[in-house]
Amino acid sequence: MQKVLRDKIIEVCNKKIAAKGTNVGISFYAFFKNKNDNPELLMEAATWWIKTHELDHFEKAVKIKALVQ
Repeated sequence: MQKVLRDKIIEVCNKKIAAKGTNVGISFYAFFKNKNDNPELLMEAATWWIKTHELDHFEKAVKIKALVQ
């Protein structure tokens, strides 16, 4: 996983956890804007989420953060 993606995932997870608590769920779309301005990075995140870890659409932010770290 590219460092830029890893850093973005940790940043988003930290913000979501701080705002909504440890039970907050996220999907890999949370790491991107509402437009597809970086399709390579989006596909990397989707592959990591869906194929590599076989995660559900929504997962706990604390779980995702732990997997990335």
